Amino acid sequence: MFERFSKAAKYAVVVAQEEARELRSERIDVEHLLLGLLVCPDAQLREVLAAHGLTAAQVREALARKATSEPLGAEDAEALRSIGIDLDAVRESLEATFGEDALERALPADEPKLRGRFRDRGGMAWGHIPFAKDAKKSIELSLREALNRGDRGIEAGHMLLAILRAPNDVTRRLLGDDAAITRLRAATSELLDRAA
Repeated sequence: MFERFSKAAKYAVVVAQEEARELRSERIDVEHLLLGLLVCPDAQLREVLAAHGLTAAQVREALARKATSEPLGAEDAEALRSIGIDLDAVRESLEATFGEDALERALPADEPKLRGRFRDRGGMAWGHIPFAKDAKKSIELSLREALNRGDRGIEAGHMLLAILRAPNDVTRRLLGDDAAITRLRAATSELLDRAA
């Protein structure tokens, strides 16, 4: 199936893996595919995304913030509470022992993030990063989007339509509400119609 992908669509998939690696993700998720589309060589698609408030820098920042801001989510806190561990009590105990800003002082200093081929290898996962189930589904749906439209190849726009058809929770938060997703879907379809 990958042979049917255009150069821009292939580029987006490759960049998705790089972005997942740089964000220290264990797998390539739908949001990494979206990030790949935001930097792919299809300038018209990038313009459509920017017109809808989506830029690579903004999405990258949101994903990095998500990865560092809350290491344990509400579900994790509830699971720990069920076995008798109260995260708030642990935080209070640490602050009482080591000072009010103990947890903030424990965070590693920000390292400069290099993009592209020549980046620092420290702490980064190298080698193959697997696709998450939702990301695989998005790639498969991009083929369906192309077939449904009667298009011969899979363009970056088809990948975006696939992501819009079945966004995961993170991607949905990045894209906005249902109305925003519907508007972006219409603009992407129009872009593909003009290119055909």
